[in-house]
Amino acid sequence: MSKEKVVLAYSGGLDTTTIIPWLKETFDYDVVCCCINVGQAEELDGLEERAKYSGASKLYIEDVIDEFCDDFIMPCLKADAVYENKYLLGTSMARPVISKKLVEIARKEGAVAICHGATGKGNDQIRFELSIKALAPDIKIIAPWRMTDVWTLQSRDDEIAYCKAHGIDLPFDASHSYSRDRNIWHISHEGLELEDPSNEPNYDDLLVMTVPPEKAPDEPEYVTMTFEQGIPTSVNGKSMKVSEIIETLNELGGKHGIGIVDIVENRVVGMKSRGVYETPGGTILMEAHKQLEELILDRATLEAKKVVANKLAEVVYEGKWFTPLREALSAFVDVTQREVTGTVKFKLYKGNIIKAGTTSDYSLYSQSLASFTTGDLYDHHDADGFITLFGLPLKVRAMKKLERENQKKNEK
Repeated sequence: MSKEKVVLAYSGGLDTTTIIPWLKETFDYDVVCCCINVGQAEELDGLEERAKYSGASKLYIEDVIDEFCDDFIMPCLKADAVYENKYLLGTSMARPVISKKLVEIARKEGAVAICHGATGKGNDQIRFELSIKALAPDIKIIAPWRMTDVWTLQSRDDEIAYCKAHGIDLPFDASHSYSRDRNIWHISHEGLELEDPSNEPNYDDLLVMTVPPEKAPDEPEYVTMTFEQGIPTSVNGKSMKVSEIIETLNELGGKHGIGIVDIVENRVVGMKSRGVYETPGGTILMEAHKQLEELILDRATLEAKKVVANKLAEVVYEGKWFTPLREALSAFVDVTQREVTGTVKFKLYKGNIIKAGTTSDYSLYSQSLASFTTGDLYDHHDADGFITLFGLPLKVRAMKKLERENQKKNEK
């Protein structure tokens, strides 16, 4: 009789390598590993041999970069969704597409369970498990780091010793380093000196995708982009798919020190966490998109969209991608983007993105209206009646307050 199967979200690192023999020993599962490529720029060569050497029966390597960019990043870009004013949701957006693929592989393999290596203190356990529950409520979820009765490993040294005891001798480093998560959109850093908010980040050792702004070139670089219905379509006159645009802007932004954020954020699990994020291309895209939107969207739509953007960022951060609420928020955003088409020009200089001109056939900007020179469309006298009506609530409130004060004086 064949063994039951479990699909393991596999990176090839120490944690997920250790989980392979642990799953076999603890549950007697047939372990099918799945590495989801979301642009983490890690070396995938030799990963299959490593997984099988560690006891897995099979390894899937699934490239979902374009799906990630088109179906998960773009809805958040169009919404201008940013968590707590700073975090551009790099990891948050990647977890649902990874979970989706894990469920697909689990269905294909007839697996009864999916296992992930996220810790019990972080957000990722929530994002993985909410997505899996939404897509496959019948599949069991195994989270070793929360199963302290059977997962007794507490350190990298413990994991290395466990691997060696099970015949797995790989060149893992026991030394502690930054905890990082990378994909095509960003890289995050936690741990070491960052755990104390009073410490300045050691950027010379920390940064991977960018240079510190003070080490960026002394000359600015101009960039021109086009958008169609809120989606970027070209950079400097060259048409590209979204993933290529992000990669191109990562290079440009990284060169000029763009998109470095040091934030203390509020995790879903209730604690504050300090991290440094590098999002060079994403930061440029967000700013370019906003630069175009402010020319095209009317005031009321922009105000409503800000509310939706904050809510969408919260929903995505909390791992609720596959929900009616997220779909409804994205549907609203899609309507706002119908005319967000045009050209944006800006320059990059030492960590700054500086506007250098915006054009669109759908622009609501009227030079004759905005000019200090009186035009045919605007009569200054019209402002009298407008201000009278617009300020009426304030005036009435002040009059009523004055009446009460005078009444009190007369009663004395």
